[in-house]
Amino acid sequence: MERAIQIGLLGLGTVGTGVASIIKQHQETLSHQIGRPIEIKRAFVKDLHKSREPWLSSLELTEDVNAIIQDPSIDVVIEVMGGIDETYQYVERALKEKKHVITANKDLMAEYGSTLLHKANDLHCDLFYEASVAGGIPIIRTITDGLSADKLTKIMGIVNGTTNYMLTKMTEEKRTFDDVLDEAQTLGYAEADPTADVDGLDAARKMAILATLAFSTQVYISDVSVKGIRTVSDIDLSYCERFGYTMKLIGLAQKDEGQLEVRVEPTLLPNTHPLANVHNEYNAVLVEGEAMGESMYYGPGAGSLPTATAVVSDLVTVAKNIQRRVHGMSYQTPMFQTTFKQENEIQSPYFIRLHVYDRAGTFAAITTLFAQHDVSFERLIQLPLADQQEQAEVVLITHTTTVAIIKELVAKLKQLEAVADVASYYRVEQKG
Repeated sequence: MERAIQIGLLGLGTVGTGVASIIKQHQETLSHQIGRPIEIKRAFVKDLHKSREPWLSSLELTEDVNAIIQDPSIDVVIEVMGGIDETYQYVERALKEKKHVITANKDLMAEYGSTLLHKANDLHCDLFYEASVAGGIPIIRTITDGLSADKLTKIMGIVNGTTNYMLTKMTEEKRTFDDVLDEAQTLGYAEADPTADVDGLDAARKMAILATLAFSTQVYISDVSVKGIRTVSDIDLSYCERFGYTMKLIGLAQKDEGQLEVRVEPTLLPNTHPLANVHNEYNAVLVEGEAMGESMYYGPGAGSLPTATAVVSDLVTVAKNIQRRVHGMSYQTPMFQTTFKQENEIQSPYFIRLHVYDRAGTFAAITTLFAQHDVSFERLIQLPLADQQEQAEVVLITHTTTVAIIKELVAKLKQLEAVADVASYYRVEQKG
């Protein structure tokens, strides 16, 4: 039998431990698939004395990253340590040492993916990153391989498990944002600093990666319009239910007539929409193509073993490429120049919740302002505010309008004497 393919692990945290576990437990199956055994030769860690599971004592650990990057016997570097700038340096150096690289790092790939993929291509090395988006769902491979014959027009999904867990609990258990965030942090779904999740940045990085692949263009994190769930209240969610909708943090990448729209924002979905029934920490991605129509991919979006499974799946592909001597040939340069829709070209209905002064002429003033912006109502209710005797709550869903008009309308509503506050407004996914 040929010598084992040697692996160097950068990071031995939750995902790194999962990778080591799968390689150890599935060694016979992996060797059969590849034709050679796979071995983790060494793992880079920041603290050799950190408490770890007893079975990991069989691994050789090092605090010197050069012991992996400069070791000529190591064939593949698996990066699961996280971070951006320092990690970029490690990955770049590994490629220069002619090592194939697998990463689960969506931050790294959203920021430097194009640069690293070019380098890997020039150096005839593989660089795979399936685990960087949607954990255990093989969405990157689905787009690049399974749907490569189709012309994709839309990707829409729930790609952040933390926010989906929080919105599920807020909706089903009628709890507040802060209460559910505390629980998510206690359970390990949310970090001590939850900014990347609740402000939509994590999902935006993933959508930049997916849009780049799906539409053969280059989309950066700065190109993604982002609005997180920090302002979503249990009151908003109760009205969503009343109108027959479920709110989710939705990532959307859509191409119409050569123009792209890439967004992450809380969105009201009809209860009949397939994504409306994706709960807790699960992820799901809908892909629409001209030939195939619509298909959906669903599964756990995070966690040690689901993410590690995606990493090891990439490892199998790299190992097979080594056997066939076809490595470093998977990257394709983008075909199209990136052109984005302007806000006056992006259309959707909207949910708007207002606090208004409950007096004569208020409703006439509001409807006049909406009419001046050519925005009509699909649904509307008005209820007294329990804690404000002279105010009422007006909640409405508009017919289709544009982002530009809604932003202007909201600004004008805030200036209207009849309006005490624009409590919230969110995009609505059109029915049918």
